[in-house]
Amino acid sequence: MTRTVLFPGLGLEFHLDRVAFQLFGLPIYWYGVIIACGFLLAVVFCYKMAPRFGVKPDDVIDLLFFAVPLAIIGARLYYIVFYMDLYRTEDGGLNFLEMLDIRDGGLAIYGGVIAAVLTLLVFCRVKKINFFAFADLGAFGLLIGQCIGRWGNFVNVEAYGGPTDLPWRMGIDAYVDGVWQYMEVHPTFLYESLWNLLGFLLLLSVVLRGRRKFDGEIMWGYFLWYGFGRGLIEGLRTDSLYFFHTPIRVSQVLGFASALVAAGFLFYHLVLRRHKPEELYVNRMAAARKAAQEAKQQEEEDHGGERD
Repeated sequence: MTRTVLFPGLGLEFHLDRVAFQLFGLPIYWYGVIIACGFLLAVVFCYKMAPRFGVKPDDVIDLLFFAVPLAIIGARLYYIVFYMDLYRTEDGGLNFLEMLDIRDGGLAIYGGVIAAVLTLLVFCRVKKINFFAFADLGAFGLLIGQCIGRWGNFVNVEAYGGPTDLPWRMGIDAYVDGVWQYMEVHPTFLYESLWNLLGFLLLLSVVLRGRRKFDGEIMWGYFLWYGFGRGLIEGLRTDSLYFFHTPIRVSQVLGFASALVAAGFLFYHLVLRRHKPEELYVNRMAAARKAAQEAKQQEEEDHGGERD
């Protein structure tokens, strides 16, 4: 089914079909295609940037084999827990096949982030890699994926806000009170996409300018930036997940709470405590490699002297 989305204040009109193409008779949705594109771009970026954090590019690829499926499972479970009624059958049972169908949506970012962080913790412990250095790198991947992934919500005509008359308002046909009606609403998917893009650029500038003071700074910067922005934007949305039939929005609480915790850690590390450049994991790894090379060179010189 094709749906029309308008931006009347900007003179824009889009005709959107959720299905991108058919593969062996199976519909492949734009939502999944867009999520996949965001994922691939995030992987390429993290692979290229890994050495700046003391992480081996191959470790990025190894992590993906575990983090990606577990993050998808986490995102889906998080969504199902708070939208359980959507998957109930007429006799009160649960439709497990529908629970497994994520081709056209039904993923909650916080569930994916929680699963990804837990996976990274275990991975770094096994591989003996500094968790916070790897998490700094991973934060960029999250911002890229979230920035692009929100456009899947645009194609699905979901994750929008309440009525507004702002110049950038979005005009849609929404199913309200049992009938379809035209509404002009906040394009909250766009707000979050642009917010993530701006956060990505700001945090990237910290790294490229050599201003990163401690391992974990980018990770906490991500939680501060994304959490605060998500908390504000969530207040505009009409499709929020709620704490079990209460008026409390789950993502709004988690957003502001994570931002507050992140602000506390950043204040401690950037204001109350002074970090030296050599404390960064990437610099410690470089120093260790240099020391090993010097030791090897000295050993070769010693053996050469003995032969003489």
